[in-house]
Amino acid sequence: MRIVYARQPFPDRWTSAVFLAGPTPRSAEVASWRPEALRLLREAGYDGAVFSPEDPSGTVRAHYLDQVEWERQGLELADVVLFWVPRELATMPAFTTNVEFGAWVASGKAVLGFPPGSPKNRYLAWLAGTHGVPVLDTLAATVEAALARINGGELRTDGERHVPLQVWRTPSFQAWYQAQQAVGNRLMGARMAWTFTPSRALQPFAWILEVQVHVAAEDRVKANEWVFARADLSATLLHGPVAPDPLDTEVVLIREFRAPVRTRDGFVHELPGGSSFEEGQTALQVAADEVAEEVGLTLSRERFEPLGSRQLAGTLSSHHGRLFRCALTDDELQTLRVFAEQGQARGLGSERAYVELSTVRALLEDERVDWATVGMAVVGLMG
Repeated sequence: MRIVYARQPFPDRWTSAVFLAGPTPRSAEVASWRPEALRLLREAGYDGAVFSPEDPSGTVRAHYLDQVEWERQGLELADVVLFWVPRELATMPAFTTNVEFGAWVASGKAVLGFPPGSPKNRYLAWLAGTHGVPVLDTLAATVEAALARINGGELRTDGERHVPLQVWRTPSFQAWYQAQQAVGNRLMGARMAWTFTPSRALQPFAWILEVQVHVAAEDRVKANEWVFARADLSATLLHGPVAPDPLDTEVVLIREFRAPVRTRDGFVHELPGGSSFEEGQTALQVAADEVAEEVGLTLSRERFEPLGSRQLAGTLSSHHGRLFRCALTDDELQTLRVFAEQGQARGLGSERAYVELSTVRALLEDERVDWATVGMAVVGLMG
C-alpha cells in the first residue's frame, strides 16, 4: 500500500486509489481518524494508493491554496472517495467535508460513514440515499465498502490514472480506448464529467469524459474534447419480400418518444432495437429480445443475419450500432399491419413503442427519420 500525504506528488501508476475524505484536526491535541483507516486498509491486504489530505503527523500545515489544489487533484484521481465524518462541532466541524460530499455524491465513487450520534449528519445520510451511496456507522464497515467498490483494481499509468475504475471497466470505455491505442494515440489526461448507472446495473450504462489525447498521426495533443459513450445498440431491419427495386421494399419501424427528439411529431422513427446493461448478453440476444418487446414478434435467432457494426454518430458518441436483417413471412407482415392499424403501444416499464410499416424510398423522403436509420435500411437491403 502506498500512502500519499498532503501535497506530496501522486504516483505515476496504480491499480486503485482511495481518497480519505472527512474532517482534519487543526491542532495536535485532537486525534486524527486517518491512521486507523490506514491500519484497516493495510490489514485488509489493500495494495493500492491512498491519498491522505493531512501531514503524517495528523494535521495540516500548508498554504491554503496549495492544499485545496492538491485535494482537488486527489479527489479527481481517486477511484473511491471514502467519507468518514466523526463530526465534533467544537474541534472538527467538518464544514468543508459537507461541501465535498455534495460535490462527489453523484460521482459513483463515494461511500459515507459516521459514528452513531455524530451531530449534523442527517442531511448527508439523506443525500447519500438519493444517490445510492452506502451509509455505514463504523470506520471498519466504511473501509470494507470502499474496498468492495474497488474489487481488486486495474493497473493504469500516466493519463490512464484519470479514468476511475467504474468507467475503466466498462466495455464501452475499453472499446473506445483500444481503438485509440490501435492507431498509436495516447491518453494524456481525463476528467470524469458524468456517469449514469441504472439501479440494477453493476457498472455505468453511459458516461462522459473530458479527455486530452496525443494524436499520433498529427503529433499533437488534442484537448478540450469530450467522449460520450453508452452501451452499444443492436438494431434489426425487418422486411418483406425484396422488391425489384429494393427501395420499394416494405420495412418495419417503431415510433417512440425519446427526450432529445426534434421531429415535427415529437417522436423518433427507427428500426426496432436497443441495448442492455445485463452482463453476458450477446448483440444477437439483444436484437431478438428488442424485436419481441417492441414489435411483438418472437423470432428464432437463426433468422437474424448479422450485417456488421458501425459507429452511429462519430462526433457525438463512441457507441456502435450492430445491424441485423430478418426477412418476414406474409403472415408476419399481415400481423404487423394489424398492429400498426390498431396503434397499440408495446414495451416494458415506461417504454412505449408503436409499429409502423414503410418503404425504404419513403424513409429517404421523411425528415422525421434520422440519417443513421436511413443508412441502416439502405445498407440492409442494397449493401
